Amino acid sequence: MRIVIAGGHGQIALRLERLLHARGDEVAGIVRRPEQAGDLLAAGAEPVVCDLESASVADVARHVEGADAAVFAAGAGPGSGAARKDTVDRGAATLFADAAEAAGVRRFVVVSAMGADREPSEGTDPVFAAYLRAKGAADADVRARAGLDWTILRPGRLTDDPGTGQVTLADATGRGAVPRDDVAAVLAALLDEPGTIGRTLELIGGDVPVADAVRNVASH
Repeated sequence: MRIVIAGGHGQIALRLERLLHARGDEVAGIVRRPEQAGDLLAAGAEPVVCDLESASVADVARHVEGADAAVFAAGAGPGSGAARKDTVDRGAATLFADAAEAAGVRRFVVVSAMGADREPSEGTDPVFAAYLRAKGAADADVRARAGLDWTILRPGRLTDDPGTGQVTLADATGRGAVPRDDVAAVLAALLDEPGTIGRTLELIGGDVPVADAVRNVASH
């Protein structure tokens, strides 16, 4: 498979690139800055420099053309304000979906956030609330598209602990933490499982091996 990942220098994306390269897939990662290219090359991915906050649909579609799948793993990142949560976590996601449709790439996997379907509770940090609203709006946009075979993954609190290879994956899991290693492993498995198309799934740590967890949700 050829897979194009938006946000290719992110912590989850780099892990995913290594996994996909190791299993023999062809991987490209879209990054904003040329100096990020070396990290992608080290992960086995082709770096593609393109700013999703300023690029056109046609620009991005050229980078996605010929791929078997596209993964949106971009985010404004820590330290960014509410405005960039909207331009990246919502705007870039919508642009990337437009580009995938324009390029005829149907398989589309999104890394979202737990709680994105709900209005943030009173007292939530304003920037984090903006992040959740942006993710929710992006997810709603993707789910409305008939031209994409989408899956939305909503991990719990992300950690840098070593992956265990065991998770809880379901329509609703409840709150919990999950290592970024295991998020990447689940994303790789989702790309191979058409039974998860049209599903919005939550992910936290657990006791079910990743391959079994993905098969289980695909069969229900």
